[in-house]
Amino acid sequence: MGTIVAVARDEGHRFSKPVLPTIRLLAGLGVEGDAHCGETVKHRSRVAVDPTQPNLRQVHLIHAELFEELAGRGFPLRPGDMGENLTMRGLDLLALPAGTRLRLGSEALVEVTGLRNPCVQIEAFQPGLLKAVLGRDANGNLIRKAGVMAIVLEGGDVRPGDSIGVTLPAPPHKALERV
Repeated sequence: MGTIVAVARDEGHRFSKPVLPTIRLLAGLGVEGDAHCGETVKHRSRVAVDPTQPNLRQVHLIHAELFEELAGRGFPLRPGDMGENLTMRGLDLLALPAGTRLRLGSEALVEVTGLRNPCVQIEAFQPGLLKAVLGRDANGNLIRKAGVMAIVLEGGDVRPGDSIGVTLPAPPHKALERV
């Protein structure tokens, strides 16, 4: 089990999101009042390609442990800085299989859809950060460390201190891919 460290949202398409005391998740839509809330894609690059695509990126989750790793490499970051809605601790988000369900507090339920694909906006935010959130495994495969994306199955309020329950999908498990 993990714990929510911070919650954030922004009605505008800005890179970072302000941290708030609470956010509300809406089933099938995402974070109420967030620029990425909706049934279809809201990320500008994806809207330009096909605005009718389903929104598999309703909620962005990132692990606080990444911020600690990056701070040690000279990139000081705070919750919300990388545009995430939920900053959490104690859960290896990147190792979860696709379809994992996360109970956030007592009300909200999200399903992990895939990895966040880091973009050039990260580089504009802090030079060198894009390279820092990408890595390679022992076989040379690309590792994306910038968090995971999810859809909202059950809505509700989420706040710092809420626990995170994990339900894995039935095997065989499918590794996360970029969405």
